[in-house]
Amino acid sequence: MAEVLGKVLVVDDDEVIRQLIAVNLNLEGFEVETATDGQDCLDRVRDIKPDVITLDVMMPCLDGWSTAERLRTEPDTSHIRVVLVTARAQDDDRRRGLGIGVDAYLTKPFDPAELIEVVRELAARG
Repeated sequence: MAEVLGKVLVVDDDEVIRQLIAVNLNLEGFEVETATDGQDCLDRVRDIKPDVITLDVMMPCLDGWSTAERLRTEPDTSHIRVVLVTARAQDDDRRRGLGIGVDAYLTKPFDPAELIEVVRELAARG
């Protein structure tokens, strides 16, 4: 049995992107769970106990900004590494993410190899 590199929670409201990320990480050796939006992420994160969360920004119910802020303010989740994966590529958006305390910021369309490398690096820091 291959060694699991870590547990990742993939959060995106677009099923195709969610599955693309999940399949790539799974093939790389990560244990992967998925959530459909920010509220789904927050509802399940304590049970899943991920090392890394990939988080879309533009989602219904609860967007990625608010989700990341809530993850950072809760003692149970503040240590989890967060990667924003978003179509929002403006410098202001990047600064906002860094201000919240996200660990990495990738813009869509993203290179799956780059995403894997970022998640691998963050999971190793865990």
